[in-house]
Amino acid sequence: MKAQKPRRRRKVMRQKNCRLCENKIFNIDFKDVELLRRFQTEGGKILPRRITGNCFKHQKLLAIAVKRARILALVL
Repeated sequence: MKAQKPRRRRKVMRQKNCRLCENKIFNIDFKDVELLRRFQTEGGKILPRRITGNCFKHQKLLAIAVKRARILALVL
């Protein structure tokens, strides 16, 4: 008889919703440092969409705002 391989269970991924769309935030201000820090690592890198769950539009606005805030040294 052959030994059976243990079956792997698939992770059930819940759908991530864009928090910015839910809160009806249409523009992201680069001076809003608290909001920008939520979407960055401690090292200052911007977290990707697949981790944060942002939609494409808000992720793009967020990246632009973070880059502007970096220039003015508001965030790392």
